[in-house]
This record gives sequence, C-alpha cells and structure tokens, in this order.
Amino acid sequence: MGLSAPAMLYLLDTNICIHLIQRQPPQVLQRLVGLRQGQAVMSVVTYAELCAGLEIQSRQREHDAQVLALLIQRIPVLPFTETAAEIAGTLLPEARHLGMTLADCASIATAIEKGLVVWTANPRWTQLRADGATIEPIRKS
Repeated sequence: MGLSAPAMLYLLDTNICIHLIQRQPPQVLQRLVGLRQGQAVMSVVTYAELCAGLEIQSRQREHDAQVLALLIQRIPVLPFTETAAEIAGTLLPEARHLGMTLADCASIATAIEKGLVVWTANPRWTQLRADGATIEPIRKS
C-alpha cells in the first residue's frame, strides 16, 4: 500500500470567511466542498476582523455570532507568532502600495510560516510579491 501525499492546507482570508457565513456566492462554497475538517484554517487576525464585524453591525448580530461560533469549530484559528510578525513586517512596505493593511500582511505571513496556501477574494493579495507565499484567488462571479 503506497503512501498518499499529505493533504494541502488552506488559510482562508476574511472575505472568504464572510462568504462562508453568508453562504454565498456558490463559487466560494464549491471550492471548499471536498475538504476534510482541518484542511481549511484562518488566522487569528481574520478571526479578530470577523469579531469586529459583529460588533459593528446591528442587523442579525445574534444569528451571525452563532454562525461564527460554528465556523471556528470547523475552521481552526491559528495563532499569530513572533516569526509571522517578522514576516509581516517585511511584507508591509510593498503591501501598503497595493492598498493592503498590516492585518492583510499578518494573515499572509501566518500562511508563509506554516506553509499554507492562501485562498482570498481580494485580487490585490495576488499582486504582492511575497517569497514563500502561494496565494490563490477565488472569484466571486
């Protein structure tokens, strides 16, 4: 019996997580079909952005909070480490020119540190030259 290759792991950006919470568009949901639990993760920065979004909105807050709680049961939250902080710091100067934030760089840095593929709905992320990053856009249309 041959050994199978290890399963690819994916880090989901905030926009992808929002699409999952909203259960649309179908293109985003289809990309996750077939992944086993634990193959998709999010950074703690993404989780913080999702929590902040709950605090900002007033409509459906309780429902969305429950959905977010279920989401993090299926999509583990990875910590932000010193190594990722150092990587994020090197990404930020170029990222700013692309209109990206430190939070964006922190998520990408987490993926680089852990050797994950980033799934994003933000086309700017694919323009960033980041050694060690594999960034795959998921189109919404």
